[in-house]
Amino acid sequence: MPTYRKNPEAVSKLTPEQYRVTQTDGTERPFANEYWDNKEPGLYVDVVSGEPLFASFDKFDSGTGWPSFTRPLEAANVVENVDSSHGMTRTEVRSKHGDSHLGHVFPDGPRDKGGLRYCMNSASLRFIHRDQLESEGYGKYSKLFSKQ
Repeated sequence: MPTYRKNPEAVSKLTPEQYRVTQTDGTERPFANEYWDNKEPGLYVDVVSGEPLFASFDKFDSGTGWPSFTRPLEAANVVENVDSSHGMTRTEVRSKHGDSHLGHVFPDGPRDKGGLRYCMNSASLRFIHRDQLESEGYGKYSKLFSKQ
C-alpha cells in the first residue's frame, strides 16, 4: 500500500491556480475548470499527495459548474471540517494525507444516492483514466471499472 503525504516537490510544481485552491483554500470559477464536464471513466486523486478520492461512477452533473460526486471513493482519505468563512457555515472537504482544500459537501445531492453533493475544485484533483490506472500505480482500482 502506497504512503500518501503532502509532497513538497508536488506543491512546488502546482500551477498558480492549483496552489491558490489547494494551499490557500481558494475556489475556482464554475464552468471554467478542467473536470466539471468530464465524463470519462477513471479515478480522481489529490493533486498534491496522489491519494485516491473520488471515482467517475459517483460523479454527477449537479448543474453548478464544478465536479460533483455522491460520495468519496476512499472515505478514509477525506476529512470534513466546519468552514465559517464568507458569512456562512459550510462543511469543507480536505484530503487527509495531502491536507489539500478540495471543496465543500452539501446536503442537496441525489436522494437515491445518499443525498450528498461533494462539490470539488478541479484544481485540487488529478484525473487518471481507467486505461492508465495500472501504469499510474492504481491498479487495485481497475476492477471497479470493469463494468463500464
